[in-house]
Amino acid sequence: MKDSNTYIFLYASAMVIIVAAVLSAVATFLKPYQDLNIEIARKLDILMSVEKARELAMADDRTAYINEEYERYIVGSYVINHQGEILDDVEAFEVNVREENRKPVEQRNLPIFVARHDDGSESYIIPVYGRGLWGPVFGYVAFEEDYNTIFGVIFDHEGETPGLGAEINTRAFQEQFKGKRIFDDDGEFVSIDVIKPGTVPMNEHRVDGISGGTITGNGVDAMLENSLSSYVAYFRKQKNQNYE
Repeated sequence: MKDSNTYIFLYASAMVIIVAAVLSAVATFLKPYQDLNIEIARKLDILMSVEKARELAMADDRTAYINEEYERYIVGSYVINHQGEILDDVEAFEVNVREENRKPVEQRNLPIFVARHDDGSESYIIPVYGRGLWGPVFGYVAFEEDYNTIFGVIFDHEGETPGLGAEINTRAFQEQFKGKRIFDDDGEFVSIDVIKPGTVPMNEHRVDGISGGTITGNGVDAMLENSLSSYVAYFRKQKNQNYE
């Protein structure tokens, strides 16, 4: 009986070791592909915030198409600190926004991506990150050359309720942000308020939230306030330079 128990124990131990080794090997093998998928997804989101990659559905090679669009329209990127100073030793695409969001604002690395449109105008794209009802909400906000007017946005989530909070990733919700402004007429930062539909009149600093998705809407509101405020010092510097 003792020999039988010993055999079972050794057999189970061996199987655990073998399975662990196989899983580790598979994870190591798949990691480059997973990293590539993450990179392509980020590039697509950046492009979509400035209304590029519109013909993705017709592309024979999705990855190649996204890379070509990114090379064509994203002409630069850099990282700043909360004082609006450019950091020369940090690559924008390598910044993990989720991790940066956990730091005090004074310690954050803040990426900016520059898109150049076919007419020669430029947009400045920044990542945003926050929390919804059930998990993270995130995306990109693109600004026009005045560093104030929103050119476009792209939002997504990890677990919001389908038909309610999950609607933040729909065109109907995102289209509202186009043309909205994050500074008021006095130059004060006011962000963009996501409000309950029908509660107050619309203006250039407000968008309608999603009926039944109030908590997710509040999360998007807080995400924009927290993320965009980190860039205010830089935006003001750029605006002042443009006026000189």
